[in-house]
Amino acid sequence: MISIRNSYNHAVHLETLRLYCDVVRLRSFSRGATQNFVSQSAASQAMQQLEAELGVALLDRTKRPFVVTPEGQAFYEACRGLLESWDKAKAGIAAVKARVDGTVRVAAIYSVGLHDVSRHVQRFMSLYPEARVQLECLHPHKVVEAVVQGEADVGIMSYPPADRALSIVPLRSEPMAFVCHPNHRLARRRIVTPADLNGETFIAFDAGLTIRKAIDRTLRQHNVRVNTVMEFDNIETIKQAIIIAAGVSILPRHTVQNEASIRTLAVVPMGIADLVRPVGLIHRRQKPLTPTVSRFIQLLKDANEEADRAIAAPGARS
Repeated sequence: MISIRNSYNHAVHLETLRLYCDVVRLRSFSRGATQNFVSQSAASQAMQQLEAELGVALLDRTKRPFVVTPEGQAFYEACRGLLESWDKAKAGIAAVKARVDGTVRVAAIYSVGLHDVSRHVQRFMSLYPEARVQLECLHPHKVVEAVVQGEADVGIMSYPPADRALSIVPLRSEPMAFVCHPNHRLARRRIVTPADLNGETFIAFDAGLTIRKAIDRTLRQHNVRVNTVMEFDNIETIKQAIIIAAGVSILPRHTVQNEASIRTLAVVPMGIADLVRPVGLIHRRQKPLTPTVSRFIQLLKDANEEADRAIAAPGARS
């Protein structure tokens, strides 16, 4: 509760000053009390306490209706100015809090940054011309590091880690697909089962990546063994290896749509419903989000929810 102190070190609350001003302005204890959601007796008592603290009579109650004394009028003018300044200061702070400007620093893994975030960045800056988004594509471990160390406001990555220092905002779950050269023996299948991959020359993610561990776990569960000949730390390099027929892989279907549309890669659904890549946004748990960062996060959430609805809609292409 906001208060000021007089020379006798007694607290005088701004709410009391506002009540006094309303009583004087409306020339009525009852209407002033109603304006401030207190009883008439509480308003009268508050005025008596205020007069006692100031040591002067502010209202002459011997007359009906009451009359404001000269001291009361001077005090009224001073209080009105004080309250107006306070309300103006609060409005100014609210405007600053609501303003969407400044820079949002985003760290994203390559596949998400290149395929998704860049287009959302353009839309965000068109909606909020005074805001800027600084996007940097990094290795997954570096994304987490950038957020934890305060070098990025948000991180966007697959398999966001559980960490007490981080808050996670789930964005979407991307189905995984079998990806191969268009001339591969499985390229024209309607669906590829895990058993079809036994013995295949395989282009894998680096062993330390969570997506690699998820794929390996799925293959083990289906008793499938592949012949891993190459390992890379990003999807773009794996796609290039498949394009030159160096092997096959399992990749998020979302990341190979462009290549599938121009037939440089063949993409076939897998008969494993739970093989998906979760994508989420991370930010520091103890760091308050600015309005600009909050709006950017909301834009990403809305865009992904809209995409999910489009996929689920009748007649949507798989």
